[in-house]
Amino acid sequence: MPEGTKQITYNRQARHEYMVLETLEAGIELFGTEVKSLRAGSVNLKDAWCEFKDGELFVRQMHISPYDHGNIFNRDPLRPRKLLLHRRELTRLFGQVKQQGLTLVPLQLYFKGSRVKMEIGLCRGKKLYDKRADAARRDADRDIDRALKARR
Repeated sequence: MPEGTKQITYNRQARHEYMVLETLEAGIELFGTEVKSLRAGSVNLKDAWCEFKDGELFVRQMHISPYDHGNIFNRDPLRPRKLLLHRRELTRLFGQVKQQGLTLVPLQLYFKGSRVKMEIGLCRGKKLYDKRADAARRDADRDIDRALKARR
């Protein structure tokens, strides 16, 4: 991570289930108690996904736990949250999602200065044989590293 950024959470399952073709940084529209809850680290991206609605991009099923001291100002933990991107980025992504059958998946959430940013990935779903090939590649790399370490 670049200097001045602090990672909040990372969606580990996304890179296992999808091939990430491209990543983008997007702002996210939040309320004050949600930001305080994020600072405490109480967020889950595991089941989150992005969708277009009326020309805008929203993240769905991202769970931000209610802030302990938020009383009446707390919002619904699973409410759709608007992602902030430039219009040309939105139209390009919309075209790729509709024409090529790709999907937008939240990859990580982090603070950049005092602002909350989300890294989203333009992804294609992996087949079972893709997952097996990745596992085989990881195992081969691990074996090579062990062999090199033993030769020293």
